[in-house]
Amino acid sequence: MRLLLVEDEKSLACALETILTDKGCLVDTVYDGKDALKAALSGGYDAIVLDLMIPKEDGFTVLKKIRKSGDVTPILILSAKAEVEDRIQGLDFGADDYLTKPFDPQELWARIRAMTRRQARLPDSILSVGNTVLNRSTHELSSKHGNHILSNKEYRMMELLMVQPTRMVTLERLREIVWTGEESVDSSVIWTYISYLRKKLKALDSNISIVAIRNTGYSLEVVDDA
Repeated sequence: MRLLLVEDEKSLACALETILTDKGCLVDTVYDGKDALKAALSGGYDAIVLDLMIPKEDGFTVLKKIRKSGDVTPILILSAKAEVEDRIQGLDFGADDYLTKPFDPQELWARIRAMTRRQARLPDSILSVGNTVLNRSTHELSSKHGNHILSNKEYRMMELLMVQPTRMVTLERLREIVWTGEESVDSSVIWTYISYLRKKLKALDSNISIVAIRNTGYSLEVVDDA
């Protein structure tokens, strides 16, 4: 599970990263509203944990802009603002849940799991481009000709490509999302995983192709039906 954590208190952010990483999550952390909005709108997250009292743009503003963009990623507000009015406002603006500080880490994790379970039952848990489908719940890449369960890195790469297939995914973005927390990854390693995906697409008789933009990134292209 990939999470975006938005928390300006760095000691708390570090503690949350540890808690969520121990649960097997990949966590991207940002500390202000502008970076939060940029990261959220880049796509590819299973859930967002959002503080309200953050600099540059407050959490309510970030929340409204995310929802206005059409993004339906589950969002949990995690805030010291405990008034009923604040909770109502957060939910009215499009948050899926609201948890006040201080909180129990186990409750936080339970609420995140509950949000993502609900999301997995929605139609957009399925990504479809051309004749090819990616199930975000099972990591299965399929067409009418067969299916493959993708490895973790393969899945994250394919999801990034399929979320907005006409947009290029840069090498830097792939490093940030697919190899989070790892040391600098050479572009040849990325190419190797792209090669794995191309072979799987060919085996599925897929009509989508992964196009390389030299030294920059990759995008998807729908080709003539095979």
